[in-house]
Amino acid sequence: MKSRPMVMDHFSMVHTSFIVDFIFTNNITILTGDSGTGKTAIFSFIKECMAVNPKILCLNYLDYQKNIKNIISTTEGKLIVIDNADILLDDDTRKYISLDDKNQYLIIGKNPKNLFITKENLFELVSEKMGEQTKMTMKGYL
Repeated sequence: MKSRPMVMDHFSMVHTSFIVDFIFTNNITILTGDSGTGKTAIFSFIKECMAVNPKILCLNYLDYQKNIKNIISTTEGKLIVIDNADILLDDDTRKYISLDDKNQYLIIGKNPKNLFITKENLFELVSEKMGEQTKMTMKGYL
């Protein structure tokens, strides 16, 4: 499913020796890939930005006991970043996300089941060493 980003089309930040530079081409972006590639580190960097950017909402395993669907259904105009989506999102919440026209999503996980997506939504994390810094971007997964 391809739809234009509704909250932000670009996210960029510098965190110690890391540069994060994401260009969003869809309203739902799935960031997937092997363990140990930096996906959860990216989540942590973005979560720090949540403190100063009211357009970002981050959810992860610490929110497991909460009603995630209720949280996102009462939220509007945010980039919702979900780490550990494989364990955090049930099928009903995944279907809700697929049809949500009020928010934008960056979903970090390995299982895009029931999100009604196409290859245009799937990305993997790419790290490039630039001197003392590491630049992290996304590229199409398939």
